[in-house]
Amino acid sequence: MKIEELFNRQNIIDMSFFNFNNAVTAAYFADEDLRILKVNDNFKAFFPVLGNVSNAYFPDVLQQLGVDEEQIKTFSRELAETGHVLIPRIIIELDGKERSFSLLSAKTRDDNFSYLNGVQGQFIDRTDEFELRREREELLEEKIRNRELIEEKTRKLEVLANRLAKYLSPQIYETIFTGKSDVKQGFARKNLTIFFSDIEGFTDISDGMEPERLAFVINTYLSEMSKIALDCGGTIDKFMGDAILIFFGDPESDGDREDAIKCAQMALRMQVRTVELQETWKAHGISKTLRVRMGISTGYCTVGNFGSDQRLEYTAFGSAVNLASRLEESTPAGTILISDSTYLLIQDMAECQAMGNVTPKGFVRPIGTYRLDALKDEGKQIVSDIMLTRVRKHVEVNLVEGSEIKEVILELKEIQEEFEEELRSPSTE
Repeated sequence: MKIEELFNRQNIIDMSFFNFNNAVTAAYFADEDLRILKVNDNFKAFFPVLGNVSNAYFPDVLQQLGVDEEQIKTFSRELAETGHVLIPRIIIELDGKERSFSLLSAKTRDDNFSYLNGVQGQFIDRTDEFELRREREELLEEKIRNRELIEEKTRKLEVLANRLAKYLSPQIYETIFTGKSDVKQGFARKNLTIFFSDIEGFTDISDGMEPERLAFVINTYLSEMSKIALDCGGTIDKFMGDAILIFFGDPESDGDREDAIKCAQMALRMQVRTVELQETWKAHGISKTLRVRMGISTGYCTVGNFGSDQRLEYTAFGSAVNLASRLEESTPAGTILISDSTYLLIQDMAECQAMGNVTPKGFVRPIGTYRLDALKDEGKQIVSDIMLTRVRKHVEVNLVEGSEIKEVILELKEIQEEFEEELRSPSTE
């Protein structure tokens, strides 16, 4: 006689599934053939559409609930192969609304009571959890979209800022975009050293040039002059055709004397670079030698933002600006003419030739003028930049500091030795 025959079958099932009845999930128990034997009250409450499911085939119940056919196949296959199955998400439509459930089922085994052998499982309502997860994912996606949008806007702003930077001196650009200066009201009275230059006879030369060749000449010239100006700390005010206006002393200043010295150094380097560029221009079919006139003056100017509500320009006004322009117009090509106000600031550092007094147009008193030829290094040795440049067909040497001549010679010797070694080496081709 078997022990299960001594007990009431239904009582044993009820006792075995006492916790089953009190579960917060929709629980069920089916026999080994997946015929439903018992469900708890939550199962009925969760799925009132099913009605009485006693003795119903569980896969048919799943189908009646609208569970996806592939998930039903997965349920049957995994239960048969492993004895348990978990389907993380089943979407069931109840009362016109979609709800999300997880289905967990496992085979049960009891050696004493054969009628307890079967399949026990439960539906877990995870609708709120999945809804929160969906909202979280949407927020994350929105955050990613917002971040991508911000990054895209930032890239566009950087592109625009880089384009704008080409129209402003770095000092002015930084002042505006770091908020150091009020763009609308930034102006002041300052002692500036003003630089003016233009190319002798460039209007006549350019009239006979093709547009592409003219653009190449003017762009290379202005690019090289700008590099030197920025390297020396100058503020590029504007380009007017081939003419350049640069000033020192705003928005940053190292003092009147240092500003004047830096301006003089810049002018000398520009003359050197202009000589070097002749070979480049000749290689592009410009046979005419281009020579530059330069004028420098120091004096108090009003500097800042001027213009209309639609367009502002950062520039300087004053007699020093006009004087630098007049000096540039009156000096021979290839030379640098400075006013006495600038000369007094740099005389101990410069080699200058007195050129006499002139009364420029628009001025009522004579102005002392000097031709700037060279600057001294720290040891007070006269250094002429023009003597420290060599341009040949294949080699270009540009030396700013005279104290570096020995180092340059050593480097050239090393390059010579490397080329000679290459020539001695047998061809590997």
